[in-house]
Amino acid sequence: MALTALADKGNVLHIYDFRVKAEMADEFIKLFEEFDYSDENPMHKSTAQVRDGVLCRDAADPERFFLIGEWKSIEEHKKILKIVAEMRPKFALLVDGGPANFKPIYAEVVSSTPVEYLQPQA
Repeated sequence: MALTALADKGNVLHIYDFRVKAEMADEFIKLFEEFDYSDENPMHKSTAQVRDGVLCRDAADPERFFLIGEWKSIEEHKKILKIVAEMRPKFALLVDGGPANFKPIYAEVVSSTPVEYLQPQA
């Protein structure tokens, strides 16, 4: 099986680092998935989205999460993020401190393993 790089050089990652309210982690995951996988989610309709995001739970702190996704454009992600905020998805209400604490940082992918290094050698 060939490996693939986590992200491609030249793209950007959005990285959210947040906590959910006490005892609400499982409910957060449920509500997040309901919104994320629905036809309502405008993120999945953008051609600027390169790879769908992943929601990760901190192994040492079950109320801490990370959401990471790959996009071609910070500006496009910010534009759609405003639309999502106006939709007021239920999962955001479970973020500790409220939706205002559900904000990404952006990171430019400056190095990514070239495909020839990831393919199995014959």
